[in-house]
Amino acid sequence: MLVHFPLALVITATLLFWAAALWSRTRHAATLSIVGTWNLCLGSVAALFALATGLAAVLDLHVSPAAHLAISVHLKWAIFSTLMLVLLSVWRGAGTAQASRPSWIFLVILTVAAASLTVTGYRGGQNVYRYGVGVHAVDGLGDG
Repeated sequence: MLVHFPLALVITATLLFWAAALWSRTRHAATLSIVGTWNLCLGSVAALFALATGLAAVLDLHVSPAAHLAISVHLKWAIFSTLMLVLLSVWRGAGTAQASRPSWIFLVILTVAAASLTVTGYRGGQNVYRYGVGVHAVDGLGDG
């Protein structure tokens, strides 16, 4: 469940920042920028938590070589995405006034980070649904 928060918050932040950049009214653009900044920062914190729980989950995991490779690729994407998001949050949250319109370079890098996070989520889904990673086998006997 935890992995869905960064996806929702970061994609929402990306859309809000694009709307702020394209919106003609300054007051509305400022509000969109502030809400986008908060979504990005919260999404970055959520990504850190998701990364930490993912790392903890693979410590004692015994899987096939194919699943191990898929987990490794997913982990690399997760680390890259989280690092990008944290750096973008610092750029936006501490280095820029929240109400200011985002720069075009910021928008492009944020869009790349959001796409990277989307790929990370897709790869995580593949780990679960293709390789059964994290899915417990049910023996059909029941507990009672």
